[in-house]
Amino acid sequence: MATFVLVPGGWHGSWSFEAVVPLLERAGHAVHALTLTGLRPDDDNATVATANLDTHTDDVLRLLDRTHITSATLVGHSYGGMVIAAAADRADGRISRLVHLDAYVPRDGESCWSSTTERYREAFAAGAATTGYAVRPPDGGDPRCRPHPLASFLQTIRLTGTLTQVPRREFIYCSGWKDRTPFAELRTRLQADPQWQVHDLPTGHDAMHEAPEAVAALLLDECIADASTHRRQACHRGPHKPS
Repeated sequence: MATFVLVPGGWHGSWSFEAVVPLLERAGHAVHALTLTGLRPDDDNATVATANLDTHTDDVLRLLDRTHITSATLVGHSYGGMVIAAAADRADGRISRLVHLDAYVPRDGESCWSSTTERYREAFAAGAATTGYAVRPPDGGDPRCRPHPLASFLQTIRLTGTLTQVPRREFIYCSGWKDRTPFAELRTRLQADPQWQVHDLPTGHDAMHEAPEAVAALLLDECIADASTHRRQACHRGPHKPS
């Protein structure tokens, strides 16, 4: 039995994995989906204003401590990739697998802000213009989305190199939004790194909603391997409309 810790992206909560969680549990695995500090419905303005990447990393580490997890698969979506990287670096060997689901894969000294494209930096700045500390959710998203702590997008990550000892590291590239994705160069970088396995998924960014079965299949390793290119194609049912 594996233990999955699911970390949402910007503006989202544990609900973003609501279609994937039962698929993993049905396969007999333990699943913990997190809502990060500052994204909870009852968080006050002070909590949102002070939450940063360290805060969110501590959210993951506290879960590991509280539940006595010693071998976790961390799954991070989008901004959540920053969080799982930082947590893996500080988890004292308790992480057996990292899965960056269309997510940032930072190097030491990088931030979500520095890792993304100018388009998204402009969106972050515009979204935080009202409060100066919380980035409002993009228009047209799930109504459950919450303003996201700006500090967590800006804070640089400090990595000691420990996370390179995680036995299995994977990146899932969602190829159905090529006109807007900030992850195209990252995909190229990781494809050239033999320590990473890269999967392509033909969906938009929110693959957990568009293709939960395909996401679960990749997490459960129910896919077709192509060892020559270190890529795997998810087994999914039917076409999926890009977001």
